Amino acid sequence: MTGIAMSRLAEERKAWRKDHPFGFIARPTKNPDGSLNLLNWECAIPGKKGTPWDGGLYKLKMMFKDDYPSSPPKCKFDPPLFHPNVYPSGTVCLSLLDEEKDWRPAITIKQILLGIQDLLNEPNVKDPAQAEAYTIYCQNRLEYEKRVKNQAKAMVPPSE
Repeated sequence: MTGIAMSRLAEERKAWRKDHPFGFIARPTKNPDGSLNLLNWECAIPGKKGTPWDGGLYKLKMMFKDDYPSSPPKCKFDPPLFHPNVYPSGTVCLSLLDEEKDWRPAITIKQILLGIQDLLNEPNVKDPAQAEAYTIYCQNRLEYEKRVKNQAKAMVPPSE
């Protein structure tokens, strides 16, 4: 693994621990020996207040490659979400995470998570990844919002 990816991810972790948006979680996973695996992060994104996503905490895995930050991390909801821009596998379809589109090495983990939170309530219908969610979103917004609210109820974080 390259030193650039490791040092950048260590910096990101330090910055996140000092200052991160309320309700969000982002932390590296642990290797079997207990050391941190900076290439794999467990994250969680809260639904925005006042949206059908409100109340849910959506778990996301962020996987970095050795050439990070030259290439973006792969972001995957686990379990997969019902959303026009989330593939059935859970992988997020977002221009910010696409090397060919809007990815820039200066983009931080915090910016990625905030961008995904925005995407939840503002799907990009020009770039659908999940046919069922896209179709319902376009044809029956009330049914779509009902499904999203039910999903939010199923993703309520455990009480502290």
